[in-house]
Amino acid sequence: MITLHYIYDPLCGWCYGAKPLVQAARAVLPVIAHGGGMMTGANRQPVSPQLRNYVMPHDRRIAEYTGQPFGEAYFEGLLRDERAVFDSAPPIAAILAAEQLGGRGLDLLERLQTAHYVEGRRIADEAVLLELAQAIGLESEAFQSVFTVVDVEAHIKASRALLAQVGGQGFPTLVLQQDGQFTRVDIGPWLGKPEAFAEWLNLSLPVQASSPTPVCSLDGCPGS
Repeated sequence: MITLHYIYDPLCGWCYGAKPLVQAARAVLPVIAHGGGMMTGANRQPVSPQLRNYVMPHDRRIAEYTGQPFGEAYFEGLLRDERAVFDSAPPIAAILAAEQLGGRGLDLLERLQTAHYVEGRRIADEAVLLELAQAIGLESEAFQSVFTVVDVEAHIKASRALLAQVGGQGFPTLVLQQDGQFTRVDIGPWLGKPEAFAEWLNLSLPVQASSPTPVCSLDGCPGS
């Protein structure tokens, strides 16, 4: 069996840009998500004018490069909401809970990305995470019971160990695994072309190692 490992962060702009590729890949082969914790601990950031001015031009470049929509509620709402905090840990915990409850982790990640970048929602807030988990069909009490006990720190540590093992430089990193061998996938040529990416996966598995593509670093993300 060939598996695609997806090392991501929910607040990574390039991961949002790659969202259609991951959706297309899921129709071709199993995809396993690994949250990297880009904005956790000391890297958590409150929204500020400085943050807004830094990320906006990068977000617009991601939109132009990938075709992914960024909403006015994000640019003119969330990025002006100085009470909001960008923290990757709560959404990663929610994604882990969704995965444990029914293999719905990637479904929730996709919903969270839209909530953040299009709807301007605070996806680090537990109430928002609960609402969005319910929106994809997860039972609220079951979700809350798992969400509060998942070991996010251990998951992030394991994700970063995998990233180092495969020679990845940041988020997103996509890696094919077959018979214990890992091969990084260069998604650069496929950004904005999900159907072509799915066709390429069908025709070209396994592939050779590839060159670097736009990523968010371990500690920050232009367009986060």
